[in-house]
Amino acid sequence: MTEHRTTANHRTDIRIDDLRAPRRDAAEQQLYDAALSMQVDLDPDVLAAAARRRTGLEEFDDPTLLDRLRAQVDAVESDAGLSGMGRFLVRQRLVGLLAARLRLDDFVRRFPEVLEVELEAPVVVVGLPRSGTTHLVNLLATDERFRSMPWWEVQQPVPVWGDGPGADGVDPRYVRALREWEVTKEVSPLTSLMHDRPPWSIEEECELLDLDLCTYVLEWSARVPAWRDHAEGLDQHAHYRFLRRALQVLSFLRGPNRWVLKCPQHLERLGPLMAAFPDATVAFTLRDPVAVLASALTMLAYGDRNRRLEIEADDLADYWVDRIERLLRAGARDLHLVPDDRRIDVEFGEFMADDVAMAERIVTMAGLEVTDGCRAGLQRYVAEHPRGRDGRVVYDLRADFGLEPAELYERFAFHLDAHPTIRREVDR
Repeated sequence: MTEHRTTANHRTDIRIDDLRAPRRDAAEQQLYDAALSMQVDLDPDVLAAAARRRTGLEEFDDPTLLDRLRAQVDAVESDAGLSGMGRFLVRQRLVGLLAARLRLDDFVRRFPEVLEVELEAPVVVVGLPRSGTTHLVNLLATDERFRSMPWWEVQQPVPVWGDGPGADGVDPRYVRALREWEVTKEVSPLTSLMHDRPPWSIEEECELLDLDLCTYVLEWSARVPAWRDHAEGLDQHAHYRFLRRALQVLSFLRGPNRWVLKCPQHLERLGPLMAAFPDATVAFTLRDPVAVLASALTMLAYGDRNRRLEIEADDLADYWVDRIERLLRAGARDLHLVPDDRRIDVEFGEFMADDVAMAERIVTMAGLEVTDGCRAGLQRYVAEHPRGRDGRVVYDLRADFGLEPAELYERFAFHLDAHPTIRREVDR
């Protein structure tokens, strides 16, 4: 159930007022009932077998991958609140990751020369989720001197052998991603207002990195503290070397070789990131963490309407307040690993006030000239993607999650004190 109101500037504000206890219409109730009744097997051996059948391939180049698969499945099995739909979405994701990994490993065996591809110094966007990272990476990706990763490619990085473009010249991976996007918009229409993923949008390499089953992406689908703790003990340097290898594959398939990247989880993995990409220019997005929580929790709770038996808003809030703090404290601990002359802070309010100017500063710091073509691309993207053009979801931490903004500001004082330019966005 949502409330819509039009503001003076004709923008529609949308308030989802039933996050804690969803009120469903007949169609939504039918979908929820189906979600409850689904029976989904998450046995790791069954998942690996499904990926092998899908691809016709057998060999993973890293035998420890299946150990991480078991750790993820064990964590999901401990989440008694997932509905059958929630379990199905986890299964679909894991089988897709395993299939994509089989294809990537097979590609490297067929074309070992991909490992000789030289990657130029990347630009990496790092910051909390919901802090403007997606807008910034999409803006920078308009510069054709950069290589970026659209969502259709993230989902299936390596093409299926023999699955070439159709008569219209369109990559079938794009067609499949478009179909899934259209279904998502129909089933979960407000998700696109919070984080839209059309096939052409530029997404994060966290998804590519997760072909090594090592990221926090699972935490967005289930309550899996056991996986969070397990992942903290992994050798992330090895996983970031895998990421570099995967980027070599994608650059081999189509250039150029200078990447613009972004992933919020880099905040707690700055050491492995800089070891893998020592010449990177890093743009840190800085946004009020309380506003970040309001946005992230609302998006997660809305997505939980079908993937969980109950929303459990208080537990959700507790988990992600802690998770955001972990990201921020790890980032503060390791910030010194990024050289000052290759680091730029992107304060959210300043960025929103003049996003083109901020993008130009980053391009310049990366050692590139802001050409007429570069500036035109930036300006065109901003003109075609006005903020809130389709409406804006508004948030209420107290009503929806029982959180007091003043208490959260006290908890995150260590971060706000370290970055005094951050503008507070939530009324206390």
